[in-house]
Amino acid sequence: MMHSLHQKGLRLLGILLATAGSLSSAYAQMPNDAIYMGKKTACLAVSYTHSSWDEYWENSLKRKNLNIGTHTTQNVMPMLAVGITKDFNAIVALPYVWTRASTGNLMWQKGFQDASLWLKYRFLNKSGFSLHAIGGASIPATNYVPDFLPMSIGIQCKTATARLLASYRHESGIYLTASASYIFRSKITVDRDSYQADDKLYNTNKVSVPNAYDASARLGYLKKAIQAEAFFEHGACDGGDNIRRNDMPFPTNNMKASVAGVYAKFQPKNIGGIARASYVLSGQNVGQSTAFTVGVLYQFRYAKEAKN
Repeated sequence: MMHSLHQKGLRLLGILLATAGSLSSAYAQMPNDAIYMGKKTACLAVSYTHSSWDEYWENSLKRKNLNIGTHTTQNVMPMLAVGITKDFNAIVALPYVWTRASTGNLMWQKGFQDASLWLKYRFLNKSGFSLHAIGGASIPATNYVPDFLPMSIGIQCKTATARLLASYRHESGIYLTASASYIFRSKITVDRDSYQADDKLYNTNKVSVPNAYDASARLGYLKKAIQAEAFFEHGACDGGDNIRRNDMPFPTNNMKASVAGVYAKFQPKNIGGIARASYVLSGQNVGQSTAFTVGVLYQFRYAKEAKN
């Protein structure tokens, strides 16, 4: 969608917090990295993201819209990562999102978006190489309006994500991570009796939102208090139509984006900070957005180790 494909489904990619810290050799982590919290440790992170664009792709045509001007999406996201075992972690998050346009009369939208739960399991770890099975699900937390793009804060569908991640980390601290995902998305209900999609008229208020997929690669350095990486991400819908000429986007649109960016973290003790910047290199039915994220994190032990 024009306010970024990373606002839904391909979700936590757009509001990444690839956080890392040190507590008993554990690190805070996200659903798209190879970092795990240690057993009985957790990390609470809060991030702020600012994303904006003044050009977008209407199908493959790149253009401006003087009725919108510069479109801005902002969010604040609390996230909790919990180490259940050293190889099995759970992550929960709930972003508060608000949108605005610099010109025109489109009503700005705001509210809590989608609550998400991720489970991450490391099933192979040998000589620096590891494989991870990751599953996620999200559900709308409020009754926000999905059919008002690009001002909507999301598209109101429930999602289920299956992801496979491979990583290699050298003893020097340099690492390379690659992942691929498929996102299943439910139908949504819109406030209209009919809609047009795929050049057809549908006389229903139930909309089939296309499933999606994504892939990413990350090259970075992680050792002690410092983490830094460069990344490339690509996400797209599995089918869908295009924004019609001079029309608003719709949840059935085939949204595609290729994104490059950098990330850094510094956490000398339990408290740390993170920063991230990204830019949409190319896309279809999305805005060419520039995004910046800053955040703080606090790592702690939520249960004592049992004494022998």
